[in-house]
Amino acid sequence: MSRKVKKGMSSVSFSVNRFYRRISTAKPSTLILSTVAMAIAVFLFGGGLYDIIMKPYPSVYFNSQFILIYPQLSEQFIADSLVAMILYSVGIAGLVIMYQSTKYAYKPRQAYMMFLVGVVLLFLAYIYLEATIRLKVG
Repeated sequence: MSRKVKKGMSSVSFSVNRFYRRISTAKPSTLILSTVAMAIAVFLFGGGLYDIIMKPYPSVYFNSQFILIYPQLSEQFIADSLVAMILYSVGIAGLVIMYQSTKYAYKPRQAYMMFLVGVVLLFLAYIYLEATIRLKVG
């Protein structure tokens, strides 16, 4: 091998080693990690894996109306999982807002209002999730 190739290879290995060291010692923020973990949980709980594997219909047009929620518990449309994912996200947003309200102890009015908004979002998500399950069961 010529010196030029050896020098180029040694600099490549150095840059790869430096890149590996930078990645292995990186400390991502807790906000990003928690957001990614919650997004994965919402995706799995909402039936995203089922959508990827089974490839269901988005919705069905029947009797001159769109049916977005499959009428049985055994299967689902993509719209079913999207509704579930949106409602789970609303519930998680309510929990996060309730948690953030604890940081305003020196402003009780703002803390109380944030707590109420969080409770309302959580309660709405629960009610609508129960309603969609009732629609599926009959």
